[in-house]
Amino acid sequence: MQGRRSSTFSRLLRHGFTDAATAERLLEDDVLAGVRGDPVLLEALGATADPDQALLGLVRLAEALDPGERRTLLDTVTSAKPLRDRLLGVMGASEALGDHLARHPEDWHALVTYEARDLHPGVEEFEEGLAAVRTPDALRAAYRRCLLGIAARDVCGTNDLVRTAAELADLATATLRAALAIAAAELPQDAAACRLAVIGMGKCGGHELNYVSDVDVIFVAEPAEDAAEGDGSADDTAALRSATRLAVRMMGICSDTTAEGTIWPVDPNLRPEGKNGPLVRTLSSHVAYYHRWAKTWEFQALLKARPVAGDAALGAEYVAAIRPMVWQAAERENFVTDVQEMRRRVVDTIPAAQVERELKLGPGGLRDVEFAVQLLQLVHGRSDTSLRSATTLTALADLARGGYVGRADAAALDAAYRFLRLMEHRIQLQKMRRTHLVPDDEAGLRRLGRGLGFRAEPVQSLNREWKRHAREVRRLHEKLFYRPLLDAVAQLDSDETRLSTDAARTRLQALGYADPVAAMRHLEALASGVSRKAAIQRTLLPVLLGWFADSADPDAGLLGFRKVSDALGKTPWYLRLLRDEGAAAQRLARVLSSGRLAPDLLMRAPEAVALLGSRDGLIPRDHLALEQEVLAAVGRADSPEQAIAAVRGVRRRELFRTAAGDLIDTYGDDEESDGPLDPAVLVDRVGTAVYGLTSATVAGALRAAVNAVTGGDAHPLPTRLAVIGMGRFGGRELGYGSDADVMFVHEPREGADSGDAGRAAIAVANELRRLLQIPTADPPLLIDADLRPEGKSGPLVRSLASYEAYYRRWSLGWESQALLRARPVAGDPELGERFIALIDPLRYPEDGLEEEAVREIRRLKARMESERMPRGADRTTHAKLGRGGLSDVEWTVQLLQLQHGARLPSLRTTGTRDALAAAHTEGLIAEPDLRILDEAWVLATRVRNAVMLVRGRPGDTFPGDGRELAAVGRYLGYPAGHVGDMLEDYRRRTRRARAVVERLFYEA
Repeated sequence: MQGRRSSTFSRLLRHGFTDAATAERLLEDDVLAGVRGDPVLLEALGATADPDQALLGLVRLAEALDPGERRTLLDTVTSAKPLRDRLLGVMGASEALGDHLARHPEDWHALVTYEARDLHPGVEEFEEGLAAVRTPDALRAAYRRCLLGIAARDVCGTNDLVRTAAELADLATATLRAALAIAAAELPQDAAACRLAVIGMGKCGGHELNYVSDVDVIFVAEPAEDAAEGDGSADDTAALRSATRLAVRMMGICSDTTAEGTIWPVDPNLRPEGKNGPLVRTLSSHVAYYHRWAKTWEFQALLKARPVAGDAALGAEYVAAIRPMVWQAAERENFVTDVQEMRRRVVDTIPAAQVERELKLGPGGLRDVEFAVQLLQLVHGRSDTSLRSATTLTALADLARGGYVGRADAAALDAAYRFLRLMEHRIQLQKMRRTHLVPDDEAGLRRLGRGLGFRAEPVQSLNREWKRHAREVRRLHEKLFYRPLLDAVAQLDSDETRLSTDAARTRLQALGYADPVAAMRHLEALASGVSRKAAIQRTLLPVLLGWFADSADPDAGLLGFRKVSDALGKTPWYLRLLRDEGAAAQRLARVLSSGRLAPDLLMRAPEAVALLGSRDGLIPRDHLALEQEVLAAVGRADSPEQAIAAVRGVRRRELFRTAAGDLIDTYGDDEESDGPLDPAVLVDRVGTAVYGLTSATVAGALRAAVNAVTGGDAHPLPTRLAVIGMGRFGGRELGYGSDADVMFVHEPREGADSGDAGRAAIAVANELRRLLQIPTADPPLLIDADLRPEGKSGPLVRSLASYEAYYRRWSLGWESQALLRARPVAGDPELGERFIALIDPLRYPEDGLEEEAVREIRRLKARMESERMPRGADRTTHAKLGRGGLSDVEWTVQLLQLQHGARLPSLRTTGTRDALAAAHTEGLIAEPDLRILDEAWVLATRVRNAVMLVRGRPGDTFPGDGRELAAVGRYLGYPAGHVGDMLEDYRRRTRRARAVVERLFYEA
């Protein structure tokens, strides 16, 4: 007995059952008497997606039938293969439809009917099946009965994906018509008062519906014919009220959940103004909205619009009025911005835990295919009417026939789309739920894999094929827009694409290239010919063009790439780096399209592209290591000019490293990135990095200046010299465009004449400034010594004793405040530390500040606000001197340091953010105020950095040029088209900061 049972179990497992014990018990159930040992039945069950589920469904159906009907069912199952395969196939693929058959056992005859007729019903046949329904419950039951036939033909392979999706759309159309008829019967006065047309949108409109999907609709209404003679406005209002009641009731009939479940939600949110707009409009109201207010994505949605229910003539009028506007969308002024926004919505805000399981919105998902096809239709369908199909796969085939997509690419995309949609159908069919998530449990994956035909290793085979198709979609999504451009400009001998020059220019313009003619020239120069270089460029450019198009200035990115390639194209490692290291190519694209600074630096030293090969290459170097490199280079130079050229070479490379790393980490979109870094972290990193390379540059220039003055080590300088960093330099918070504020201090060597020592120190300081002022294409490093005693009127260099005497007798309040940020940065370190010891009592006065000193600081600040603001500048957006800007935050912090630094050592720091944090720790600033001031300071600093990165020259205000302003916005994290939000956010944050400053600085 045990052996026989073991044999049965083995046989069941071989046929795909996972719970052999339960399967054996069900097969022995009395309701299957007469067929329980039939090998044909077992074979048929084993051919389903889930044999256990199919067997349970069969038993439940048999139990629900009376004995005579049960006998008919079982006889038909064993004798009629088409019926057997359909019935068991449906129950093995769909637990929900199995439940329906258990509730409505008589519906199994629907499968016999379809099997006998062997037809593919259209909307009229479905309407016949729904004609007798009079109530919502009856409609839901009839809908599921019709769905049985569609699912049966699908799982048995009678229908392919396209036919299944079309039948689902036809069934939805028939259901909407039936629901509207029920609503009209319930509301006869409303039905008589208006003409209501229901326009199908989305997948229903495109004749490519899923099993479970929102059915997107738009409602359009007019007064009934007999009301058209009266007061037009009154008639419109009354008709719209009636039509709205009809529409609401129709949606409820489809969407409400009852004992029979629900059919699907009817979603009217693609209408003008979305959820905020009226549910029903007249035709003229629709047309007026689309003429004046609609965005490009709305025309993209209208590409699939078709009348599906209600007044057919009115529906046809609607489509005739709207359709021309769809094919003019690519000519709209904001088309590029809208396209870029649509492209970013391809991968939406998916929870991180689901992104890898998301079939629709995830990378390489269905939306990638649909968006690519629709965008190509919008761009090229203006002039080529053969591209206007509302069905994705039909449109893809049309694009291939027209030469807009290569035939091989179209075939690969078609296959991937069919596979992914089939996965989606099988997932939804199981529970009849709207989902696009691949199961994350073994049983669900096994059922899905078997349902797709993978029987030997269903889970492994499913994952392998799914990932392969997703990778192909991602690759082709990137390629579809750009490869034909290269074929057009490079005049390749290829029959895959026949994109004309005009079509290529149109596509470039649609993707954001402001000068498509110049872009075509660059592409031709890069991709033409038969050289190895041109061949590799043709491989790289499709992806690079997409990355450029994602930026605020695609033209600059492409031009920069051509320049770098011209400079390095014959260098073996350059193209190999970009070809073999995908992240390097993406980083280069990001850097080249970010603005002026980083590309200009790269043009001066193209070999710095090698830094983009890894994340490590973008990490700023320690300033001590930089100083050693700079000093070694100076030591090898034959003249001061050669020395400073070597120093500048190091600065150029390191400035590029810092800027490139900042850009990559700001956008956080290369394959090794974990996402954008926190803005405060980026500000601190840039400030520290630029401080390090600036201090190394000053140290190198100082060594070169000493050598120039002394003639080398043979004639030592008669004095020791130190450079003291001031302002942002001393605070280690320099930006890309910051000057280097310094003071020079010297001390004669023992036995040296003080006059000779002073003259030598002045000569060195002047030579240092001269060397750094030699004209160059690099961003200048201006040495500003105006914070020294007596300002411009005072001597450039003083001895330590002279400083001591001056500060003891003549020092002013503003000088004590300026000294809060003093730090030795170059030269003799011991002398620098002695200078700091000298000034500490001055900047951290033992008894704090007297009230008069506080009032004087406030008066100085107020005068600076009124006198130093540039004429015409906007006080609400000036990053340095404006409301809530850098000056406001820094003066507030510095006042606290002057008042409390002597008794609170934690305040003795030169950095603004460090001092802010210390003030909070010491109880001087509340946590909300700390956060507001810190955020405002970080934001203002980032604005200044962004302006320098984008324009290549310093600035304290947002650019006036639209493209530059958009680039600043992208750096600050705002998508295209949201510069208004950026400016409003800046004003809001700095307004809050100013309120804190008024309270802490002026009123405390």
